[in-house]
Amino acid sequence: MKQYWNKFFLKNGGVVGSYLLLAVVIWLAIFILLPQFFMFDFSFRFNLPPAELGGAKDVYTLSHYKYMAFGSEEAGQTYNVVDVWVFVRTILTALFVTMFDLALCYPIAYYLAHVAKGSWARLMVLALIIPYWVNELLRAFAFKIMLGTTGIVNTFLLWLGVLDQPIDFIFENYALYAGLGYSFILLMIFPIYNAVESLDGNQIEAARDLGSPWWRIHKRVVIPYAKAGITSGCTMVFMLTAGALAAPQILGGPSSLWFTQIIYQWFNQGNNWNRGSAYAVFLLLSTIVIVLVVMRIFKVKMGETVR
Repeated sequence: MKQYWNKFFLKNGGVVGSYLLLAVVIWLAIFILLPQFFMFDFSFRFNLPPAELGGAKDVYTLSHYKYMAFGSEEAGQTYNVVDVWVFVRTILTALFVTMFDLALCYPIAYYLAHVAKGSWARLMVLALIIPYWVNELLRAFAFKIMLGTTGIVNTFLLWLGVLDQPIDFIFENYALYAGLGYSFILLMIFPIYNAVESLDGNQIEAARDLGSPWWRIHKRVVIPYAKAGITSGCTMVFMLTAGALAAPQILGGPSSLWFTQIIYQWFNQGNNWNRGSAYAVFLLLSTIVIVLVVMRIFKVKMGETVR
């Protein structure tokens, strides 16, 4: 560690190195750690009026976490059916979107890294980046218009004769899955591209010359080498999908309540920031645990994801 810092200050100089280090520490402390700490503290306190804060009633409690798991005592339920099921569905959907993006983006990343050359590669990168100049909300509304019952997709399928009547993609949540998948594809493509690009092409050529089929080349050569980039992309897509709010609000059907929407309701409609904080902390810790477990299963170290 000491050798790393010596190299860091030698490369950047004492003044610039100190400035960069201080800026990172302040950023982490003010914009990441402190908000999470206050939210964690809020989640263990009663929802009291401002006049009673700091008083005898302002003590720590597990009531918000108990409510999230078992619901209100008046309901007489063994567990909180709605909230628990919404959480499970949110996690499963996030896993599905992550796998969908991986299957879609891995070939694109490999093509960009080892097949596309010159102006064609630059054109492909621009084609991927430029749509994201459009605001996330506008993209979500564009998906809603495109996948509506009178949208372009249904109109085209009806014109081809594939459908006899339009499909309500929004009601069936297909629009939500498509919107979430599209929202984070760059976060999947570029980590994989960054990992695959550094792979020596001679290894691929040697495997091909020895008669390996394309699927074995990817299984034995490319994917093991790109495992860190794949893990990094999957982690970002999964975490952001599980924590998404705009796309579920706009593209979700009547029965597609998202866990972040419940958090939003507690904060803004229920006026219970403490319970909303408990839900948010639970979502954060749960997704972190899931990511760490998956990384352990696939034998990926945390340090490898930031190479």
